[in-house]
Amino acid sequence: MNDRVTVKTDGGPRRSGVVLAVEEFSEGTMYLVSLEDYPLGIWFFNESGHQDGIFVEKAEQD
Repeated sequence: MNDRVTVKTDGGPRRSGVVLAVEEFSEGTMYLVSLEDYPLGIWFFNESGHQDGIFVEKAEQD
């Protein structure tokens, strides 16, 4: 939690955010990510074993 990440959204560039919560499932991992226009967080799902199903990635350090 509190990791800086980027998220893939429809039709735009990756957006920066902060992980608020993580839930593990057999099919993948759910991340609650705080974004500028969703400060309370929005859920994103990373699907295990499918590169196209990866929406949350750790942000690169500056």
